Order: sequence, then structure tokens, then C-alpha cells
Amino acid sequence: MNVVPIALLFTVVAGHSAPAAETDYRHSRESTAAAETAGVEYVNVAQLPDEWRTHAERTAYEETGRYDETVALCRKLADFSPYAKYMSFGTSGEGRELPLLVLSKDRRFEPDVRGRPAQALVRAADSSMQDSTLDSRAELMLTAGERAAGPLSSKPRVLLQCCIHAGECEGKDASLALARDILVAGVHANLLNGLDLLIIPIFNVDGHERFGPYNRLNQNGPREMGWRTTAVNLNLNRDYMKADAVEMQAWLGLWKAWAPDLLLDSHATDGSDCQYDVFYTASIGPGLDPGISGWTQKIYLPELLAGLAAGGQLAIDYCFPRDQRDLTKGFAGWSGFAPRLSHCYAALCNRPSILVETHSLKPYRQRVQTTYDMMRHTLECVNRHGGELRDAVSAADARAVETRGGEIDGTVPLRWRTSEESQPIVYKALEQRFRPSEVTGGEVVVYGKKPVDVETVMCNQVCVDQSVTPPAAYLIPPQWSEVIRRLNLHGLEYFRLAEKRALPVRIYEFQNVKFATRPHEGRFSPKYEVRARDEMREFAAGTVVVPMNQPRAKIAAHLLEPQAPDSFVAWGFFNAIFEQKEYAEAYIMEPLAQRMLDEDAALRQEFANRLKDADFAGNAGARLNFFYRRSRYWDAAMNVYPVGLLLDASLLSGLR
Repeated sequence: MNVVPIALLFTVVAGHSAPAAETDYRHSRESTAAAETAGVEYVNVAQLPDEWRTHAERTAYEETGRYDETVALCRKLADFSPYAKYMSFGTSGEGRELPLLVLSKDRRFEPDVRGRPAQALVRAADSSMQDSTLDSRAELMLTAGERAAGPLSSKPRVLLQCCIHAGECEGKDASLALARDILVAGVHANLLNGLDLLIIPIFNVDGHERFGPYNRLNQNGPREMGWRTTAVNLNLNRDYMKADAVEMQAWLGLWKAWAPDLLLDSHATDGSDCQYDVFYTASIGPGLDPGISGWTQKIYLPELLAGLAAGGQLAIDYCFPRDQRDLTKGFAGWSGFAPRLSHCYAALCNRPSILVETHSLKPYRQRVQTTYDMMRHTLECVNRHGGELRDAVSAADARAVETRGGEIDGTVPLRWRTSEESQPIVYKALEQRFRPSEVTGGEVVVYGKKPVDVETVMCNQVCVDQSVTPPAAYLIPPQWSEVIRRLNLHGLEYFRLAEKRALPVRIYEFQNVKFATRPHEGRFSPKYEVRARDEMREFAAGTVVVPMNQPRAKIAAHLLEPQAPDSFVAWGFFNAIFEQKEYAEAYIMEPLAQRMLDEDAALRQEFANRLKDADFAGNAGARLNFFYRRSRYWDAAMNVYPVGLLLDASLLSGLR
């Protein structure tokens, strides 16, 4: 059966016109002519055999292919074209390969970095899976200078990531079709002229194979799909910082070794019904590198959105109605910026990134086409502006080294919020009404098919809600080996103290510590308040010193500053410090407490004030513990952050 590439398979999609067929044929002829000059033979566009079609194409987008079928197509593409190579970047919890398809016209299929062979990077990724006592600068990580120098190739690298939520499979089918069109049909083959392309067709491979028809209630096709989480029920798109999943640990090794210059992460959104084909959110705003934000805001997004508009596709910044009943009250942009998420993590690594969320109620065919076009327009933009992208990335890394990842005022933002500043928009909604519900006892929205354009406002300006001034370095005692192992995974540079040292540091003490009653992402996270104090502290030989003059300084701050929502403390890596391990018998403590009352008038008044609390007054144990906590027998390390913050940069060189 003769078929055409995906860009030609879509004729009319739910009222939206596909890109003109002659446009794709024109690109095909240009690309094929260039390839023939280079000695590469492509299959004629009109004669693509059925074996090159994706499972989705063969079933008219009623179905999507399984894992084995996806890997087989990747291998087939790599066998067919000298410009592609299939490899695995790790193994899932259930033992499946994590697939990676690399496309490179220069056949650069190894993540070589200037001054460091690929084997060393592979060893670094392998070593990061274990606790290592090696100096990370010398053995595992790239130096700041090497990172600034970047890969040997002058071409930028783009990473297309799909199926991190394996029920949202548009990216898988779109990226496979795009790779097929480039490599086999020659359609858009010129996209490899100016970049190297990495494709992860399925990230959450185990979740993908939890295949079934009931995994996505809010989604319009395909007939069956994968599951949101991994085999151990972890959401990979909440795991970028804590890196509990073996799949995420493997991804961090890939990210560290290949150092992509741009990340596109493909999803399908839930939420209200509307006319839009796709929602998106990109890495721009305060706290992110201004050069990266500038390239994204001034070059990438305008060209991407113009390309979509030319194809009749509607796109809008990821947003939510403030009042579902009255859309004129406005929409709030998504304020959930946190590096636990893919695009936020990449942004804090000084890389442009975009989260693509096709509208889940659109037909699957339409969602795949939209994702395909988002990917294609992204690659076209990088081809046109690759030099500017590489310059922005290199400058961002160098700026992070110079500023410790900070803003002009020297601070690193840790939390963000959406401001009340608004701009007028016309939101493309659908007619809606509300009907009473016997089930809920309230009302439920019912959407119609009629388009409704609503004049309203958008509040999508992000502002900093909390920030800190980063220290010269963080000092982590060697016994916290699991934390140190995570530093290796993230590619953070550090060295170890050769001998015991007493140093002036800032210490955090936690107050009003409370724990959630249910786990979140497999962990019990504490809530707390933080109080800082400065003191001399002794650090043992082997203590890890994390200097902040490094490209990934923002990641270091978000991991090691307890106030950050994705810090090691917030994710429960230091939960043991909140536990009381020693106790006092009442018959021993009571006489001591009486002496303390007799000798300290201020303590006596403090105790009297506490007795005004009826619960406290009626709890003999709590009353005794009040005095125990204020005695010299109390554990001075409880509720105290074991990580020290070295503020004096002049001391840093003497520690190496």
C-alpha cells in the first residue's frame, strides 16, 4: 500500500486545515535532491511501504503501538539510515531498555565533550549509581571550563522527550513519524543540517506496558494506552530533583553526558474543553538566565507560534480559568514552576525548554499532528538560530559560574507566583451550561460544540516569591552518602576535605516541624520554619564541598537550601534529624525540672505561659519534655541542618 509521510496523511482535522500538501512536497524535493548529492537514497514519498508506517497510522489513529513495536521501528530506522543510531540509555525497574534514537548528519553518535572522551562520561553515569568517594571534579564531572566549552560539534542538540506519562502517547507517534519522514522519505531531511537530534520515544517504558482502555478517563483516544506512573508508582515528572526512580537516574546520566541545548517534553493536558489544539509553557521569567529567557521569548516562541498559526492550529499559554462560570473574570497562567518538573529542571540547567500539552479532548489524530508540527517548527527554529542558541547556552553557563547562579541582586529565587498584572486576550472557548447533578449534589458543566470567543484577561506574569543569597559553598558531612550520590547524578561539581577542619559557617535550625499524614511520591515530606545562625563548626575529613561557582549553581541551591520546595530536606532526605532518640525517665527529670524552675525566673515565667494551654497543662510527659529540651542533656543536633553554608569565599581555595 502506497502511503505518504505524516504531514501529508492529515487532510482535515476537526475543522483545522493541515499544512498545505504542496509545502511538504516542496520540502521533500529539496531535501531529497540534497541527499542524492550526498549519495543517500530515500524512498519515494508516494511509495512508502506499509512497514514504515507507525501503528497509529496503520489503524487510522484508533490505536497506538506497544513498546516492542516502538523499539523495533527505532532499530529499523537506524539500520536503514547512516544518519541514525539506536541505543539504550538505561534499564527500567522491570528490566526494559530505555530507548534513545540519535539522528546526526555528521554521524555524531557518541556524547563526546571537548577534553573528555565518551568513555569517561559513561563511567561517570555508571559511577553516579553508587556512592563514590572520588573527587567529582577530578573523576566524575566536567569542570566549569569544559562545560563552558561544550561539545566538539558546533551544532546544537535538541532532545524530544515523549511518554514520561505513558498514557499521553502523542509525542511517541509524532516523533517516530518525524524521524521516519527525515530518514526514510527525506521529508524535512534538511532539519539535520543545523542540529543533532535525540529522541526518547518512550521514557516511562514500564508504565507504557501497563496497557489498557481505562487509563485515561479524560482523553479522547487512542483505544488503549499506558499508565501515568512507573512500575513502582512514581511520577517521573515529579522526580527530576529527588531522582528516586531508576529511570530518572538513567535520564540524568543522559542529560549530563549529551548536554542537550533544548528540551521539548510532550504531554496531553486535562482540564476544561475549548477550541485550542495545544497549551504550552516555556522557560522564561525571573530567576532563569536572562539570555536563555531572551532567546526563548524573542526568537523561539514567536517563530513556533507563527508556524502553528500558519497551519491553522490554535495555541495558548498554559492557563486555568479563575471562575469556570464566568470566563470574563480572567485566566491565571500556570504558576507551578518547580525543578521537579522536566521543563523547569532544564531551565535551571540554563537550557531553553518547553512543555507541550495537546488538548486531550481533541481526536488522537489531531493531537499527533499538532505535536508533530510543534516538534518540526522547533527544529526549524533551531536550524535558523542554532548559533544564537549555542551562544546563549554558553553565556548562561559562564554567567552562572560568575554569579553563583544568582540574579543581578545576587539572590537565587526558590519560589515563584503569578502576579495580578494582566493583559487583555480573546479566549477561544466553547459554549457551556451547568446542570444540576444528583451524584454530586451540585452542578456540573456541560460543553457544547459552538465556538465562543470571550474577551477577558490573562494573568501570566511570574514574579519571585522567595529567594536566598547563595553561599560560596555548601559543606555536606560524608555520612550523608545518599545525598552525595544525588549530587553525582545531577552532575554537580564538588571536592572533599582532605583533613578535619573547623570553619565559620551558617547553620539552619528547623522549628514547628510537621509531617504529612499521607505519602507524596513515595515520601513523607516535612513542613517547617527555618532560622539561621552563624557558628564555628568542625567538619570531618571527607566532607563534600560544593562550590557555587559552577554552571549548575541554581540546581545546587534548589537541592541544598531547605526553603526550596524541591530541596533534599523538603523531600525527606534528612528526616532522621527530626527524630528524638534519647529520653528522660520522669523520676530523674522531675527533680531536675524543679531545680531549673527554682533557679531561673525567666524559665518559670515561660512555663507559666505554656500552662495556659489546656492540652499542654494536662500532659505530664509534655511538661517534663519542656524542661528536658531546655536542659544540657537535650540532643543539640536535633532539628539542626547538618549541611553548613560557607559564606566567606576567601576560605574556599584553602580547602582544596
